[in-house]
Amino acid sequence: MSKHKSFTIKELAEATGSSIIGDHSCSVDNLSTIENANERSITFLSNNKYKNSLSQSKARAVIVSLDFEEDGNFIYLKSKDPYLAYAKITKFFKKEDDIKIPFIHESAVISENTSIHKNVYIGPNVYIGQNCNIEENVVIHANCSLVKDVQISSGTTIHHGSVLGSDGFGFAPTNEGYVKIEQLGGLKVGKNVEIGANCSIDRGAIDNTEIHDGVILDNLVHIAHNVILGENSAIAASCAVAGSTKIGKNFQMGGLSGVLGHLNICDDVSVGAHTLITKNIEESGNYVGIMPSQSHKDWAKSSVFIKKLGK
Repeated sequence: MSKHKSFTIKELAEATGSSIIGDHSCSVDNLSTIENANERSITFLSNNKYKNSLSQSKARAVIVSLDFEEDGNFIYLKSKDPYLAYAKITKFFKKEDDIKIPFIHESAVISENTSIHKNVYIGPNVYIGQNCNIEENVVIHANCSLVKDVQISSGTTIHHGSVLGSDGFGFAPTNEGYVKIEQLGGLKVGKNVEIGANCSIDRGAIDNTEIHDGVILDNLVHIAHNVILGENSAIAASCAVAGSTKIGKNFQMGGLSGVLGHLNICDDVSVGAHTLITKNIEESGNYVGIMPSQSHKDWAKSSVFIKKLGK
């Protein structure tokens, strides 16, 4: 078993812009939760509901906010944003992985009329179809499909099993059934985007679907055809955005939420978990439509009451 890497408190403080209360030269060799820390651990407190647990922790050092009232039990790294400091420190303790650029696995299937920068990572069983363009430092993990007409900008990561550039849901109803609308547009993914596992993003019907720079998608997210998703947006797991909706920058969406199609959502909107957006949002802010869980009997009473309010 390989020996853990160790880092001094001074090194970690400099990397995170934190100030130190305690021994600057002390070393730690692991990052841990408050509950599972040992005497060689550094941990973090970014949520005050875990403050009481800190008194029982065995950690050597802890990242806290600037206004935290420290005692002599730990070495403290005081930060304006403890969660951001934690994020930066994770990079110190990340184990080496097998992502080496450049690399294209021998099992990958790549169309002849696709352009791929030499400095990319393409994992096992990846399929890249016609008329795609992959820029430098893109990572495409195993079992992903870029169906056709997909452009991926530099620094973007696509996690295992995601499908990009698939057909959008376009059908014209007739008395005899449905007539498929051929999807003639493409998909443009910006720089430094992170797409989680098993996501599905459709190419456009005529114009392109667009995922702008810095977007983060969790696992199992569906983005339908001709959606425009603004820069630095973040969408949690099991969410869906229906077709032709235009979303501004800094959009945040909690898990199991949805946005109906053909809507316009302004910049700086946050949507709570399990919320359905059914109309345009023209004012920045937080939006939520959660019905808390309750017994069936209480739910039945609540639904009757809500119906009566509308009369």
